[in-house]
Amino acid sequence: MKQIKLLGIAGSLRKKSTNQGLLRAAKAHLPEGVSMEIANLLDIPFYNADIAERPASVQRVLDQIKEADALVFACTEYNYSLAPALKNILDWASREPNNALLAGKSVAIMGAGGGMGSSRAQYHLRQVCVFLDLYPINKPEVFAQAMSASFDAEGNLIEERLIQLVTTQMEVLVAKVRNQHD
Repeated sequence: MKQIKLLGIAGSLRKKSTNQGLLRAAKAHLPEGVSMEIANLLDIPFYNADIAERPASVQRVLDQIKEADALVFACTEYNYSLAPALKNILDWASREPNNALLAGKSVAIMGAGGGMGSSRAQYHLRQVCVFLDLYPINKPEVFAQAMSASFDAEGNLIEERLIQLVTTQMEVLVAKVRNQHD
């Protein structure tokens, strides 16, 4: 059986981000035969069609997207919508001819935020996924409250119920990827 590669991308850039913590939890609870890298978006410039030569930082993440069998988005919520860092890398990736990096790729979406746990941002992200021809799994949905006891001071997910939900989401995503390759 082929090793499945996932790429986690968080909208939050903070080291102690709970969304980064969700990705770390997902990576720690993957099914056998699955690996996950977490993209670093710290040095990604805003997409600008006037930039003639693609920056090395952008190319690095686009190469990771290309190599990934599926994507895992940790969708931070800023002002009821997705964070610019996540949208920006999707804008860069979508500029490949024929949307070759994104079209048809399966996606899991999770997020930590305020009272509704990034649900509004996740629904906006799902709209973006439609245009980009990405295929998000529908269930389970993962909405976590960022300012709760679900996370420790470093942003790591510690609540067992949410860890199990993230684990189940990864299992569903991996099953979808395996079904696509059969």
